[in-house]
Amino acid sequence: MRNFIRFLVKKIVIIIYRIMCVVLPVNKRRIVFDSSLGKSYSGNPRHIFEYMVENGYQEKWECTWFYESIPYPIPGDGYQFRYGRLRYLYYMATAKVWVFDCRQPEWLIKRKNCFYIQTWHGTPLKKLVLDMDNVFMMNETDIGTYQKGFVKNVQIWDYLISQNPFSTVTFRRAFAFDKEMLEIGYPRNDLLLSKNNEEDIWLLKKRLGLPLDKKILLYAPTFRDDEFEENSSYKFSPKLSFDLLMERLQEDYILIVKYHYLIMDYIDWFPYNGFIYHFDQSHDIAELFLVSDMLITDYSSVMFDYSILKRPMFFYAYDLEKYRNDLRGFYFDYEGEMPGPISSDTEELIGNILNYDPKEYEERFEKFHEKYNIWDDGRASEKVVKLIEELIG
Repeated sequence: MRNFIRFLVKKIVIIIYRIMCVVLPVNKRRIVFDSSLGKSYSGNPRHIFEYMVENGYQEKWECTWFYESIPYPIPGDGYQFRYGRLRYLYYMATAKVWVFDCRQPEWLIKRKNCFYIQTWHGTPLKKLVLDMDNVFMMNETDIGTYQKGFVKNVQIWDYLISQNPFSTVTFRRAFAFDKEMLEIGYPRNDLLLSKNNEEDIWLLKKRLGLPLDKKILLYAPTFRDDEFEENSSYKFSPKLSFDLLMERLQEDYILIVKYHYLIMDYIDWFPYNGFIYHFDQSHDIAELFLVSDMLITDYSSVMFDYSILKRPMFFYAYDLEKYRNDLRGFYFDYEGEMPGPISSDTEELIGNILNYDPKEYEERFEKFHEKYNIWDDGRASEKVVKLIEELIG
């Protein structure tokens, strides 16, 4: 009965939205944003939005942000509405420009005089869509259905942002995207170039409540396609001993933990008070990049953004063989290109952190930076806003 009610509600929502698209005019001043389907206030859409606020564009444009459950502390006087509700449908139906960083529901109609800027959410290491041989992700039944649905969704994108030439080639092939590629780098990385200085970093640490007398490790892993609960949420089970990390590192380090946006697990971090600082989806990871001295990740695209800072990176790849051979597959040689030590257990990771020699990875780091950060110049948000000016007229 519950499933039938959900099905019925969805049908009603679609009908209401389609009626709105027919009877309501498009508002030429209206721009809508969300990140991760409303699950976070972060990423490329956030930084495009905040550039507009900082530069006075809200005086001539109506900027609206969608949130999943609780409104975010957005700057300026823009509107916020709950994702999926009636006002969401109204603003989606009447907006002139959409700015999103992931796929939207398949039932949405993009009107002919509306423009969709897909910012995406990272340079890919993991294989995507048409390059995938199998799919294990939540709510996906088979690879053919997944690929067909994704490619159909891509057809309504008018613009797609790319961080580097590698991404341009990969996105065109894997997404079957044949419209305009915005080869401008990522707006979310503008901050890494404009705020990477002692004063701004000190202010950020103070605002985030972080200690000023210890080195900061940022742990930002991706999700595992096949690790999810029946309630449709991905699990956080990184096979990392936080007890051992605390025992060995707490004297000189603290650890920031930032999950992937798809992970909804509640973890009790109280036993690690004073050592582990957890930041939820309301915090932008670019700020966490700036305040951290080192990054620990696995197969996440955060590695490509963090490399702009040219700070040490550690790769905790405890399930490398499974992830590469069974779950996703990679676009390049993981062991051959990673610009930092790769660990398979917590003890090895701790040793790599304590004995890190930057000279050992200097050449590899430079090649990585030149390949993946070539278009990040600190002006990506400005370039997107100038495009929107041209589209709105």
